[in-house]
Amino acid sequence: MLFRGCTCGPSPSSATRRGRFHVDDGSVQDRSSAGLDRRDALCGMGAAALWATIASLAGGAEPARAQKLTTSMPEVDSLSIRVITDSFQQVFAAPARMGNVEVQPFSLGLTDKPPRNVLESEWGVSALLQTQSGTAQRAVLVDFGYTPETLINNMAILQIRPEMLDAMLLTHGHFDHFGGMAGFLGASKGRFKPSIALYLGGEEAFCTREIVVPATPPQSYNFGALDRNALQSAGVKVVLADQPALIADHVVATGPIGERSFEHVTAPTRMSVGLKDGYGCFPEQMPEAKRTARSIPDDFSHEIAPCVNLRGHGLVVFTGCGHRGIVNTLKQAMAATGVDRIHAVMGGFHLAPEKDEYVQETVAAIKQINPDFVLPMHCTGELFTRLVEHDMPGKLIRINTGTRVVFKA
Repeated sequence: MLFRGCTCGPSPSSATRRGRFHVDDGSVQDRSSAGLDRRDALCGMGAAALWATIASLAGGAEPARAQKLTTSMPEVDSLSIRVITDSFQQVFAAPARMGNVEVQPFSLGLTDKPPRNVLESEWGVSALLQTQSGTAQRAVLVDFGYTPETLINNMAILQIRPEMLDAMLLTHGHFDHFGGMAGFLGASKGRFKPSIALYLGGEEAFCTREIVVPATPPQSYNFGALDRNALQSAGVKVVLADQPALIADHVVATGPIGERSFEHVTAPTRMSVGLKDGYGCFPEQMPEAKRTARSIPDDFSHEIAPCVNLRGHGLVVFTGCGHRGIVNTLKQAMAATGVDRIHAVMGGFHLAPEKDEYVQETVAAIKQINPDFVLPMHCTGELFTRLVEHDMPGKLIRINTGTRVVFKA
């Protein structure tokens, strides 16, 4: 499972269901054919043996590097984004058309039989990006939501199959974006295309994290880490998109998001470098300044955003949370692709915990960039949505779990 204890000796495991963590005792047994106990690898081996063992479990010591974007940004004729997981669903929302954009809500998935399953909403994000350019079609799964139960349930109802996917992308290493991954990979084993890969912004995505909850004094809780072994077991290759990179022919990952505006990093978590019970990030693959970091504030230098260039309209940018700042993200997308027009920005903007003045400044800056459409999700907050509706009339599109948004050239 995704959550593990952080010390050697008998190591706790955790199972995640509906966002609640049930801890049981017992040693962690490796799931590879070698049958090695990970605690033995971490606590009883020298550095060289440790590196070799964990590298084997992780599917290789050196992840592949993504194909760098060396030519002009590809254009597509259409882009469909299906929201698989978000915080709520509005089953009575009506279909709508705004210019070249079709908004297709999902109701209850009724058939000729009484309904047994419905879409589930929870804290977290997952979406499917489907593109078409000429006769070529591609599908990229972005993020995995909070729990595998919700992800698998919703994908089944929305008829999204693992066989459809050409690639997967994780925007950043937060549990509400990768929590459903290991369970989904396990349930989908043997069904992926042989070339399937997961794109990450860097090794830092694997680091262990703790979430800081406001209290007196502040309280910190384990916030999990990516499961390398689940990726290897499912035959999924890990590819680092630590520079602007082309994914599945049609999608470009922004690469690291620089500080290009007034925005500050919104960081409710702290990060530690190193390996604990087989989970975490390899210090040798981290920037030198972070190789010995223990419980430092996240700066999200690994955060990336996928973007698509819609023919004749410009970029559609999807953000997981926008911890590096949504304005910074849009500017990075334009710099990375050479396309200076934003058609739409969609996703979480992490403005819910920010002060009103900061949200107002953000809306003003987005208004200056002048996207055609703004589609807030997840951690954006209601104040931002109201301000966009008032200050940028005709540009706001409200979406929720199950909504499919189709952008046509």
